[in-house]
Amino acid sequence: MSIVLSVQGLSKKYAGSEVAAVDGISFDLHEKKILGFLGPNGSGKTTTIQMLLGTLTKTEGRILYFGKELDQHREEILNSVSFASTYLSLPYILTVKENLEVLGLLYGIPRKESRRRFMPLLERFGILSYCDQPISMLSAGQVTRLMIVKAFFVEPKIVLLDEPTASLDPEISKEICEFLLERRDQTGVSILFTSHKMGEVSAICDRVIFLSRGKIVANDTPDHLVKTNASCRLSLVLLENLEKVEQFALSKNYSYVLDHRTFNMEIPEKGIPLFLNFLSKEDIPYSGIQIEEPSLDDYFLKIAKESKRQKKC
Repeated sequence: MSIVLSVQGLSKKYAGSEVAAVDGISFDLHEKKILGFLGPNGSGKTTTIQMLLGTLTKTEGRILYFGKELDQHREEILNSVSFASTYLSLPYILTVKENLEVLGLLYGIPRKESRRRFMPLLERFGILSYCDQPISMLSAGQVTRLMIVKAFFVEPKIVLLDEPTASLDPEISKEICEFLLERRDQTGVSILFTSHKMGEVSAICDRVIFLSRGKIVANDTPDHLVKTNASCRLSLVLLENLEKVEQFALSKNYSYVLDHRTFNMEIPEKGIPLFLNFLSKEDIPYSGIQIEEPSLDDYFLKIAKESKRQKKC
């Protein structure tokens, strides 16, 4: 797969600040791929996206779309790039149709052609009936769906999405994710996707990048990142011999919490058979055992905790 976006040593340092908001990051977005761009608040995600759009001047580094420097070919490049964010809206005084028609003109698309493209998308996301209504009449969730329509009806080669499902209920969020996968497969669009919903990230992203304090701390597939956080959460109700189970956990340096008779423990996946064998050998009765495998949420929380700890230092 060819590289459609290459970021090389990108940095941003604001005047008066000794700490870089984005600190020498490098990554590639490949054709027909969805790249998750993740991290705690303040990690540099939004600053990076603003530099990728050319709305914020970089301090150092290179941004290349389709092998061309953004600095030198910005107008040409951005004709093939679109953007949507939950945290931005459109001019409230204009109607839904007027907003989309104006955007289409900015991309060189005649009004009639724009309507042919965006009408089916408005219908798909349940907001066609608001076509002649001003943006001010839409709810936050409807505006979010409209922003998805805005990003895709211009038929871009690359879409930058900043938390596109943040204000949506689970059913609509699932529909948006299915739409993104469908567009990738049907049109070959490449997507940079930020989100705090790790379930969505695991479901649709081919690869994920984690930022912490302006630096890339991980760049891998969701499955591989989950495996690096190998601890499972094990919970069971102990009927007796609580002390023996506590001694086992302490001997293995496993963290645990005992709440009355409910025993919760962080345990490596490979240690689970050993623990169950211990319960059997010691004839320790238990009930209600639950084993929860590690997830991308666990990895995200790990990165967030480390970021907070570094900030305090």
